Amino acid sequence: MRILFLGDVMGRAGRAAVTAHLARLRAAWRLDFVVVNGENATSGAGLSPEHAKGLLDAGADVVTLGDHAFDQKDMLQFIEREPRLIRPLNYSKAAPGKGARVFDAPGGRKVLVAQALGQVFMKRPFDDPFSALDTVLRAHPLGGMVQASLIDIHCEATSEKMAVGHFCDGRASVVVGTHTHVPTADAMILPAGTAYLSDAGMCGDYNSVIGMDKAEPLRRFITGMPRDRFSPAEGEATLSGLYVETDDRSGRATRIAMVRQGGRLEQAGPEAGPQ
Repeated sequence: MRILFLGDVMGRAGRAAVTAHLARLRAAWRLDFVVVNGENATSGAGLSPEHAKGLLDAGADVVTLGDHAFDQKDMLQFIEREPRLIRPLNYSKAAPGKGARVFDAPGGRKVLVAQALGQVFMKRPFDDPFSALDTVLRAHPLGGMVQASLIDIHCEATSEKMAVGHFCDGRASVVVGTHTHVPTADAMILPAGTAYLSDAGMCGDYNSVIGMDKAEPLRRFITGMPRDRFSPAEGEATLSGLYVETDDRSGRATRIAMVRQGGRLEQAGPEAGPQ
């Protein structure tokens, strides 16, 4: 199976990059399944129903969220009506929506998508991500009822993301980190066959401070004083993410490549995806 994961979509620029590139990549790379993290797509804080529909219409099969899942209050009702949205498993027991779900892929294949929030350096104490993921993975073994599975681990600490990757090795096809908006260079297939990347980066304008217009973050770092609200940078965005090929029989990853399309971080060559 050919799977594409795109990192945190940041504001209008990130949405524009997804709209501009995703349909072309789906066709050129003959993608079977696409997952997009959209939790910052609306003004850098959450995801509105309108923008969720836009990402799905652009070619995403599933949109994951994160710690800003319900910053846009309309999402509280919309997520119950749109099964292609996945919020974190361990966000809150009272949260609407689902943190894991099995989706259809071409050829009658099934794909599990799940998301968990980390605990280290996060603003609030979320439930244990390891036990939450363990329950889901035990119920959906690779090579059984699903041909592939993807885990979006949304957290600050790279060490925690790596621990989740090793915890899921051989049990999930892909474990990919989100949240920090900075792409890492450690894409690899772990010993038992799980494709891993600490952070996919953001789909946004990299002439920024993690996607925000530079002026206000710089002012706060330099002076310690806020003046304005943060606002997303609106220059040309880079589509950042991870491409993975998996074996349908075992669910294990057979190929992994980082993706950078457009904007300041665009890259060419085999690392950009299938040729």
